[in-house]
Amino acid sequence: MEWGKGEFVISDERMKIDVDAVHQLLSNTYWASKRSKEDVAKSMKHSIVFGLYEDSKQIGFARVITDKTVFSWLLDVVIDTSYRGKGLGKWLITCILEHPDIKQTRIGLATKDAHRFYEDFGFKISECMRTDQ
Repeated sequence: MEWGKGEFVISDERMKIDVDAVHQLLSNTYWASKRSKEDVAKSMKHSIVFGLYEDSKQIGFARVITDKTVFSWLLDVVIDTSYRGKGLGKWLITCILEHPDIKQTRIGLATKDAHRFYEDFGFKISECMRTDQ
């Protein structure tokens, strides 16, 4: 699928993803700064990926792991710092939540600092058990 907004495009086309750009974007985050480029590429193979582009330049990314029926997990949402504050992150999440393989599922995510942002989309804080490896 593809969504357009002025000069920006969001696509779930795996072949459009620039792994180098995604690795660079994620290297500046608290949750994935130590992730190797190989691990970034491997994680995308098992996910629905969403690239955000200005022309052909990748400026954002997110991915979703899902069974496409009951549950989805939203991960690695990131927008290039020079493009923040333009509503692109909100647009990216809106497109993800409208995706036909995701929209009927319950969606989970983990974040330390963006609770208010995700609450605007109906996410609620809840206790979740996990292992840290």
